Amino acid sequence: MRDALGAVQTVLVLGGGSDIARATLRLLVAERARTVVLAARAPDALVPTVDELRRLGATTVEAIPFDARDTPSHAAFVDDVFDRFGDVDLAILAFGVLGDQAEAERDPGAAVEIALTNYVGMVSVAVPLAQRMREQGHGSIVALSSVAGERARRSNFVYGSSKAGMDAFFQGLGDSLVGTGVGVMVVRPGFVHTKMTTGMDAAPLSTTPEVVAQAIVDGIATGKETVWVPPLLRVVMSGLRHVPRAVFRRLPI
Repeated sequence: MRDALGAVQTVLVLGGGSDIARATLRLLVAERARTVVLAARAPDALVPTVDELRRLGATTVEAIPFDARDTPSHAAFVDDVFDRFGDVDLAILAFGVLGDQAEAERDPGAAVEIALTNYVGMVSVAVPLAQRMREQGHGSIVALSSVAGERARRSNFVYGSSKAGMDAFFQGLGDSLVGTGVGVMVVRPGFVHTKMTTGMDAAPLSTTPEVVAQAIVDGIATGKETVWVPPLLRVVMSGLRHVPRAVFRRLPI
């Protein structure tokens, strides 16, 4: 449960190695979050994050295995987390892969890998997660989407389409949970300087994990359903959404 001042007490992060998730956890621990469960394919790699969060004041921090692609295991995974750690106030779904667009256009396996992780994996784990939160009567789910899902571009349409699907799913999930005490917030950042984008040319209005993290924490506090980072991207993408397709495909984006 949240504490007497409304601060999140227990946080589950799926994709515990995410730079954005780690930046968000630093802020949440500073605001009295005390139990953090980090889930990732390689939990041993999260030892530095575990140690850091404990130094910052979290009393219980554990890294556990989670594979977004192993969908048959997801329901049992969610049950185990709730049974071991009790109520989960906040779940941050931060896993995902960018993939290689050129490879995905040639290799169906590469394209499916992106879709399986970014869309199917998200849906698979979110369904039992939402159900457990319904049963406890409270909770928030934060899903990291992307402006790439607003309109698929030629340069990354496989990734963009996977984000479009997951974004639509979480919007619908949020609508289905109205009145249950459970909320869903979709976060749509633009280009973020993380390890996933290292070596790539930064896009206009690029940002940092720390800026996205602050937007997430502010959005949770105010009950937002959608967060754009930076906010100007909402206006930009609204315009791009209506650009004729023949023109859009020629834009250098």
